[in-house]
Amino acid sequence: MNKFKIFTIACVATATYGQAQELDPAKRAIDAEQFEKAKSLLKSYVQTKPSNGEATFLLGNIYLNQNLQDSAKIYFQKGLEAKDFKHYNNIGLGQIDLDNGNTVGAQNNFGVATNAARKKDTQEMVFIARAYMNAEKPDYKSAIAILNRAKAINYQDAQVNLALGDAFYGDKNQSDSYAAYRTAVATDPNLLRAKMQMGVLLKGAKAFPEADREYNNVLAQDPNYGPVYRELAETYYLWGNKEAAKYQEYTQKALGLYEKYMSLTDYSLNSRMRHADFLILAKDYKALEVEAEKMKQLDKVNPRILRYLGYAAYQNGNIDTSIKSLEDYLANPATKKIARDYYFLGLAKLKKATGTDNKIADQAKFDEALVSIKKALEVDPKIAEELNEIGSGLFKQKSYAQAASIFELAASNKDEKNYLMDNFYLGYAIYYGYDKTKPNVAELTKADTAFANVISVSPTTQDAFLFKARINDLMEKDDIMAKDYQSYLDLVSAKGTEEVTKQKTKVVEAYNHIGAFYANTDKAKAKEFFAKTIAIDPANTYANDSMKQLK
Repeated sequence: MNKFKIFTIACVATATYGQAQELDPAKRAIDAEQFEKAKSLLKSYVQTKPSNGEATFLLGNIYLNQNLQDSAKIYFQKGLEAKDFKHYNNIGLGQIDLDNGNTVGAQNNFGVATNAARKKDTQEMVFIARAYMNAEKPDYKSAIAILNRAKAINYQDAQVNLALGDAFYGDKNQSDSYAAYRTAVATDPNLLRAKMQMGVLLKGAKAFPEADREYNNVLAQDPNYGPVYRELAETYYLWGNKEAAKYQEYTQKALGLYEKYMSLTDYSLNSRMRHADFLILAKDYKALEVEAEKMKQLDKVNPRILRYLGYAAYQNGNIDTSIKSLEDYLANPATKKIARDYYFLGLAKLKKATGTDNKIADQAKFDEALVSIKKALEVDPKIAEELNEIGSGLFKQKSYAQAASIFELAASNKDEKNYLMDNFYLGYAIYYGYDKTKPNVAELTKADTAFANVISVSPTTQDAFLFKARINDLMEKDDIMAKDYQSYLDLVSAKGTEEVTKQKTKVVEAYNHIGAFYANTDKAKAKEFFAKTIAIDPANTYANDSMKQLK
């Protein structure tokens, strides 16, 4: 689950008390994640009090949080002309430098802000630390170093400790993160975000009942504190994934809690996008399609809406809409592509390629689907774990060649949980789909490698040796064939006579193939194996005829 960026919290004290009080409503709105309300308040304030650079800084940060860098930059540059706190805006410009990979520029801007700060002020240090945390590529260690210097100035500063808790959390140091949040709460019992973040830590540790209690402690203090409902929603979603029996109940509860979060924050485009992201996690695609249509009414040109339409339309069976939406999204050079964009496009094209009998009817469209799925794997190899179900469905429909193509992509990730079965079914599909009238050694070699991969992971999987032997028989690699059949026999025999009887047909196949292998080079050995066939299958024609020829 994506970590939500928070750039400044609550009502922190500044040098000019009157100005601090005037900005308090906007700061409270920011902390409550009511960003559209905060933007409206700050725009009004900037017009009436252009001398306060803190207002433009806060406004620019909201735009940065919403990934609107150009708008953010306009306000930061405007803030540089202010009389008071203009140096705050250098911090905002410094984060833009970080986002754009300009580390030197960022350090220069942060230096301007630091030099303008009063000796014992910690506010600038908190803002700079948050700039490092909220950058496109977060640098938590730099943030921690800055905040430790701020803590040395005032170890009881609640905002310093809150930011330090966030930095440690981002750096995956849960112990120090919890200690920092606890100190922040002890210093300022009304700092709800610090209390909430203690629940977030418990959520991350999968201590869901404890996290739930922590969140409800926050709500007991303020039942209208919106962000805690978002965290509760994510907690119940994860909790339901952990406890399968509660999945439906907790997922529905999570969706209701997220709706509560929306009602207490705002229904802006950005909020709806966050809601859409959650609906994808919760797999509520009907609600997602409704939300996407509402977003389309708010902003007809925002390309990210096409992502949501593409995902939802696929799940709801609107395949042409899904393909067009995702192709348009991916063709836009300004969009940020993720693996699932390509994956859903691949799934949609796969569905388009499938006939009414669930078999592949359009090979060209199937090949397009493979290209998209392969691209998804390049971005995120873990998606390979989701391909087993697709390949299995094609295999059941006897679309062996297409199933093999899917399993080949799945098996390309050695770390995925289905690696053994994906390799087995890759070989399996190639074997059953092989056309002897059109020899294809390259495909058979893939199958041989796939079964070898199974054997390397699980050397007691007897059928891997059996099918590997069959594949090498097709390739006329008789020595490898005989060796693999013998390995199969060894594993079956080791399990006792009951297993030999159970696998009688396959055992006879192995005996006869090994007997045939030795027939021209070692007659005694050949007779030995044919005799073993006759011992368990006296009427076996091939073994009896072979024995007559060997006399």
